[in-house]
Amino acid sequence: MKRTLLSAIALSAALALTGCAGSEEPGQQTAAEHAGHNDADVMFAQMMIPHHEQAIEMADAVLARPDADPRVAELATQVKAAQAPEIETLTGWLDTWGAEPAGEHGGHAGMDGMMSDEDLQALAGATGPAADRLFLEQMVVHHEGAVEMAQAQVESGQEAGAVEMAQTIVETQAAEIETMEELLASM
Repeated sequence: MKRTLLSAIALSAALALTGCAGSEEPGQQTAAEHAGHNDADVMFAQMMIPHHEQAIEMADAVLARPDADPRVAELATQVKAAQAPEIETLTGWLDTWGAEPAGEHGGHAGMDGMMSDEDLQALAGATGPAADRLFLEQMVVHHEGAVEMAQAQVESGQEAGAVEMAQTIVETQAAEIETMEELLASM
């Protein structure tokens, strides 16, 4: 009787936990699924968030210009569409892992590919074809830095979702670098 009662309690607990796991939003993972993260995963998220935020800021500078080359504006839109959801995912991981965000991107000017405040001011103040060219040149450097950081995550990360995101960043941003270099060559 005692064994049957304990078995029933264990089964009830297991069903309750299974029910909780099934009630999550699609795409979200439980804390247990993130238990395998390491310091490289945390650093990747902490560094990639401000990196992506700056890319969006740069894209916004292009999209605010009515004289932007449509090809460059399309690329800026593509950058925003890819990186904004990644920021949300990275932020969620840090929260799940109990890690703090690294802070504003202004303090990361030495990070791979980050533009200085002066670079961003130059981009915001530029107009016409010179602005398109400046955006492409800066974004190539910016993407090269992101690819380098993502490759380090692929090599050293432990959390499967973070490693998968890093591999996606390597692939998509390498392709965007190629597109940007082609656009620069055609200007």
